[in-house]
Amino acid sequence: MTKETTVSAKTIEQAVAEGAAELGYSVDKVGYEVLEEPRKGILGIGGSNAKVRVYHEETPAEKAYAFLKTLLQNMEIDATVELGEETEEAALINITGEDLGLLIGKHGDVLDAIQYLATLAANVDKGDFYRITVDIEGYRERRAEALKALARRMAERVLKTRRSVTLEPMNAYERRIIHSEVQLIEGVTTYSVGQDADRKIVVCIKKKVIQSENEQ
Repeated sequence: MTKETTVSAKTIEQAVAEGAAELGYSVDKVGYEVLEEPRKGILGIGGSNAKVRVYHEETPAEKAYAFLKTLLQNMEIDATVELGEETEEAALINITGEDLGLLIGKHGDVLDAIQYLATLAANVDKGDFYRITVDIEGYRERRAEALKALARRMAERVLKTRRSVTLEPMNAYERRIIHSEVQLIEGVTTYSVGQDADRKIVVCIKKKVIQSENEQ
C-alpha cells in the first residue's frame, strides 16, 4: 500500500520534509515527485511555491506490523508492538506487555500461528518470500535455551543408557535447535520421525560408536 500527500512549500526540500512529517515518516523513508517547481517572481511579485507529491511505499515488515497492531486491538489485548531489526529479507517484531501467555500458548504454538499470519500479511502482493519473526517478551530466546538444555540432557541419557530417546512433537524451528545442539556432543546423533504436527526427534547413539564398541 502507498501512502501519499501533496504539499506546497517555498522549496522542494521543505515540501518533502513537511510531507514526510504528515505521513509519519522520516525524510529518508519517503519518495517524492515534483509537480511544480518553485518560482521566485520579480521583486517578490508573481512567485509561487513548489508543489510536491510525497509518498511512502509500505514495506513487508510494516505490513506485518500493521496487521499485528490491528489483531491485538481486535482481541482487546493491551500490548505494545515494536518493529525491530528490518532487512531486505527479514524483520523482527516484538510484542511486549503484561499477562501475554495467551498469545504464546503451549510451547509457543499460538505465537507460531500469529507469526504465520503476520508473514502472510507481509507477503501480500510480493514476489519474493519475506520472513517475519514475532517474539513476545523474549520468549523465543528463553525457549531456545530450554531446548538446548533438553538436548544436552537427552544426549547424556542416551550415552549413559545406550538407549534411544524420542522427544515430544516440535515444529521445524525447534527441531533445528535440538539437531544443532546434539551435533555438538560426541557419540550421539539425531533423526526425525512422523509427519507434519506429529514430527518428532529421536536422539540415539552414532553407528560408528556402536561399531567401535563391537570391535573391542
